[in-house]
Amino acid sequence: MIEIERKFLVTSPQFKKEAFQESRIVQGYLNSHPERTVRIRIKGNKAFITIKGIGNETGLTRLEWEKEISVADAEKLLKLCETGIIDKIRYDIKVGNHVVEVDVFSSENEGLIMAEIELESEEEAFEKPSWLGEEVTNDERYYNAYLSRNPFKNWS
Repeated sequence: MIEIERKFLVTSPQFKKEAFQESRIVQGYLNSHPERTVRIRIKGNKAFITIKGIGNETGLTRLEWEKEISVADAEKLLKLCETGIIDKIRYDIKVGNHVVEVDVFSSENEGLIMAEIELESEEEAFEKPSWLGEEVTNDERYYNAYLSRNPFKNWS
């Protein structure tokens, strides 16, 4: 139930050539409070409800609980979500012993491309592909819950 994750901006479309999987994700937030977000997500033909707690001092680790639900239930719950639905295409890329997930955002967050990598520990080393740019793990502006309320297109 613990998630250890690092986030990076992406500097080139090269990752698309390396992807082994691609899926559309639509998600909304029943609660986007940073201390306890409750997310509804449809990814391909599956759906999930996820609860995330506040991150630790480094921003790398936080509690995460997720349960699969029916797509029909998720579609109903998305209608109850706060304003600001996230729509993105996720590319999964095998890099060394890890899978890097690259999200290409659309709609209100068009132009934002971000990569995430989940780790076993905060100190775990991982291979960094050439298209991985600036780390934004500790920058709350790059949390999906924040992006749902403050879309990338409105940043100055």
